[in-house]
Amino acid sequence: MSTTVAVKPAVTLNMTGLTCPHPLLGARKVLDELKTGDVMLLVSDCLGTRDDLFSWLKHTDNELVGTNEDASGNAEYYIRKGKRMPISAHVTLDLRGLVCPGPVIEAKKILGAMQAGEVMKLVSSCQAARDEVKTWCGVSGNTLVETLEVDPSVWEFYIRKGQLAQTGWARMGVDGASG
Repeated sequence: MSTTVAVKPAVTLNMTGLTCPHPLLGARKVLDELKTGDVMLLVSDCLGTRDDLFSWLKHTDNELVGTNEDASGNAEYYIRKGKRMPISAHVTLDLRGLVCPGPVIEAKKILGAMQAGEVMKLVSSCQAARDEVKTWCGVSGNTLVETLEVDPSVWEFYIRKGQLAQTGWARMGVDGASG
């Protein structure tokens, strides 16, 4: 996975050449010294770091804000100390295992029954959903508030229903659709 990261890290920790659990242990030690809100860039070539990191983050107050791959093929993890305030969803739609365009089609149905301004949390494991949900929100009048990779290849999309959501489908040429 690669996400665009517009955050400048306060510190970079290069743990290439070390096997797990060393990258995670090093990250923990460095994060303990940072201020809340600071971002650390962890660089690792250990294949187990990704899974270790996701598991560890579930039990801490830290947040993965982006990932990347450097020119050498090393994984780069941008980790923020302390979490942002969680987004409150009115409805959760867990569609892990459903292939695209299924997640967008089902989300459209649920959003059609929601009020403008309400938020739906859509959970999907479809790789293409990241682009499809973003595009769909752009043309439907809904707002993609946030996208989080919560497990390897599992994303949470927080979608706020827009005031003009119904007219967005008309722009796509879909007759009588709402949401």
